[in-house]
Amino acid sequence: MTDPQNGMFNDVANSRIVFNYNGTRMGSYTATALSLAGSLTSTSPSAGIGYATGAGAAVTQITSRATGVTINAISGTITTDTTSLAAAAEAVFTVTNSSVAIGDVIVLSARSGQTAGTSVPIVTAVAAGSFDITLTNLHASTADTGAMIINFAVIKAVSA
Repeated sequence: MTDPQNGMFNDVANSRIVFNYNGTRMGSYTATALSLAGSLTSTSPSAGIGYATGAGAAVTQITSRATGVTINAISGTITTDTTSLAAAAEAVFTVTNSSVAIGDVIVLSARSGQTAGTSVPIVTAVAAGSFDITLTNLHASTADTGAMIINFAVIKAVSA
């Protein structure tokens, strides 16, 4: 359709396809981005909304649980070092990641690998190009010596 007020049209001057409804822009897409004026939802019970294969990466921490890692991807896995994390102790490390902006939200989950299943990762700081993860061993008497695998995803956000 070529009517710029309704439907889809090719905005050659700005290298994008634009979607309009009754003269209101509902969205557009370019070779690298999709922009919507409303929400994006999925009605699939299993597909959901997420990152495609190739968007993620993996990194393994070396030396200690406080050693920083670099992983420049929007999602992926971080495998921690196996040095002992004492009972009721914490270790903090920085994840350098060029995909991260200061207003982004980092989502973490512990996939596997903790010795007693009581160590948890949380994000304690976000900056442009990095975020900090604090590992906390919640067990009262058992050290964690397992290589925890942490899943992460960056949700792009903006500050008001």
